[in-house]
Amino acid sequence: MTLLVPTSLGTFVAHYSAQGLARLDFPNRPTSDDDGKSTAADLAPAQIRRWHTLTSKALNEMLAGRAPKSLPPLDISAGTQFQRRVWQALREIGMGTTKSYAQVADAIGKPRATRAVGGACGANPIPVLIPCHRVLAANQRLGGFGGGLDWKRRLLACEGIELFA
Repeated sequence: MTLLVPTSLGTFVAHYSAQGLARLDFPNRPTSDDDGKSTAADLAPAQIRRWHTLTSKALNEMLAGRAPKSLPPLDISAGTQFQRRVWQALREIGMGTTKSYAQVADAIGKPRATRAVGGACGANPIPVLIPCHRVLAANQRLGGFGGGLDWKRRLLACEGIELFA
């Protein structure tokens, strides 16, 4: 089920499975849905409405520079075992802090997997709530970002993280 999440920075698109929030698309990004249609939130089943309320609150808190009080269940089952390990490590990076791809690789016990960590970050289906934007390349450079570098800069700025050129 697909529902819209209005925020001060645009309308995100949330995709729910039977297990929880499965994907979050940035505003004005093409989605992989065949018809591109979303369901009105009031027509969604009660469980998904509850998850959507949590998603909306958490996303708006993050964009306001506050750590969310709670998250909906996150359905990351489509990821590989390695990707899921990386995504869990990303959730452990505190708000307002960053780590390098190498530090994340070390954290999951795969110190030589820096590039693979970058690939897992790029495959993150739930950006912002699984904070891949907090991962930087060596020397505090931005690196890549699935939502585009402008979004990465915006998200880091929301958390008070300044990057130096």
